Amino acid sequence: MSLINTTWKHVRRSPYQSIAAILIVMQTFFVVSMFIFLIVGSSRIIAFLESQPQVTAFFENETKQEEMQVLKEAVKQTGKVSATKFVSKEEALKIYEEQNKDEPILLEFVTADILPASLEVSTYKIQDLSEIYTLLKNAPIVAEVIYQKDLVSKLTLWTNALRTVGITLIAVLGISSVLILVIVIGIKISQKKTEIEIMRLLGATSWYVRWPFIFEGMLYGVVGAVVAWCIASGILWYATPFLNNFLGGVSVLPFSPIILLEILAVEILLGILLGVFSSFLAVLRYLK
Repeated sequence: MSLINTTWKHVRRSPYQSIAAILIVMQTFFVVSMFIFLIVGSSRIIAFLESQPQVTAFFENETKQEEMQVLKEAVKQTGKVSATKFVSKEEALKIYEEQNKDEPILLEFVTADILPASLEVSTYKIQDLSEIYTLLKNAPIVAEVIYQKDLVSKLTLWTNALRTVGITLIAVLGISSVLILVIVIGIKISQKKTEIEIMRLLGATSWYVRWPFIFEGMLYGVVGAVVAWCIASGILWYATPFLNNFLGGVSVLPFSPIILLEILAVEILLGILLGVFSSFLAVLRYLK
């Protein structure tokens, strides 16, 4: 309890330095929170795309059912297909009618005979789509293959770029946080040199003197992480309706409370580690 009281006195006696330390840590963990939200969201978008029919092959009008079945089995044998679905001419007509139910003129001359049967294919991984596309495209019974190659490729590239930029930014901010905390705690140690010398003359051990500063670093890390998480979560909660409207049918938000609490727990742990590491560097440097 005495260590905690001493730590609190350190914070209370130098409020502006303490606020500066918390703000720099908060900035770092705000970026961490937003980065995690973006990564989780993009992963859900990719998972959604992977669960949908990603490649659709339209058959020639004269194609027989047996030929379609052979192609379906050939696709399955690749081991990369998660689901396949036949859409007959009659089912294609029903889909067309549903999509154009408000445009009777478009329905007047359309019959099942002029609509092609199709095979919808989904893969376990987006990266496997190009192989399935090539296989279907080269089949002689296939008239056309629809594959949103540009969308899938851009999403994958965007996700990879986001991870690279996010990790780099977090690393830079993390180093900045460590340096600022070392400076702040170092200044506080310098300000208390006389008090520290008296404590040593009274028999205080080196670690008894060091622990309050290490606890102080932990406090900055935890408070900064919690405040940053609260701000980032508040922004996410406020933006959820707009993002859901923008994303349409893609089920990305809202995040469950369990996920948010797990993120908070991870950030608190990282805050503790950041604070301990920074304060330990400071006491090694300034407390000889």
